[in-house]
Amino acid sequence: MKKIYDSAEAALDGLLRDGLLIAAGGFGLCGIPERLLDAIRDSGVKDLTFVSNNAGIDNEGIGKLLRTRQVRKMISSYVGENKEFERQFLSKELEVEFCPQGTLAERMRAGGAGIPAFYTKTGVGTVVAEGKEHKEFDGETYVMERGINADLSIIKGWKADEAGNLMFRKTARNFNQPAATCGKVCVAEVEEIVPVGSLDPDCIHLPSIYVNRLICGAPYDKKIEFVTTREREEA
Repeated sequence: MKKIYDSAEAALDGLLRDGLLIAAGGFGLCGIPERLLDAIRDSGVKDLTFVSNNAGIDNEGIGKLLRTRQVRKMISSYVGENKEFERQFLSKELEVEFCPQGTLAERMRAGGAGIPAFYTKTGVGTVVAEGKEHKEFDGETYVMERGINADLSIIKGWKADEAGNLMFRKTARNFNQPAATCGKVCVAEVEEIVPVGSLDPDCIHLPSIYVNRLICGAPYDKKIEFVTTREREEA
């Protein structure tokens, strides 16, 4: 089965339609599937629901799709760096489901592991627990959270071999790993594709069984959310 594609557009061919639930890896601008997000934007699909830790920043990451009004709903944990997100949320143009960060990661992981739901203490007594089932274990109250099963997963890796075994670079692993497992189809973009056997088996973070389609998206420009500088000290 063909796994490596020439472009993000080719890798997403036949997978996109209006109303998709998409799980996207990344944290801030670290490890986001830039090429795939651009291709989704350019395809014109709409009414999308994104499961992602955050929505990028204005004009970067999922923020690009917010600008084009292709996103109907966000399931996220941290959204404070995107002014357009804030505007759409406050004007009720965007539906938002807030989810604690660890809970969101576990919801993705649970979906990928075939676990339909789990109980956690996180969020008990807050608005994120409203309307959800509660249960006591050993005298403590827990809230039930549903696992996430997405129509499509899009992720960004560092290296992959031609079979689709994949490595992440340091903290860019973040939400990419659980996001990859919870989708019916996973499309990955990486910085480098190497021959099978080039990667140390002990260093593979995501086995090829989870990666359905793969592209090399290089070269990338390192984007920074906040540029902080200080005056150079006099010699």
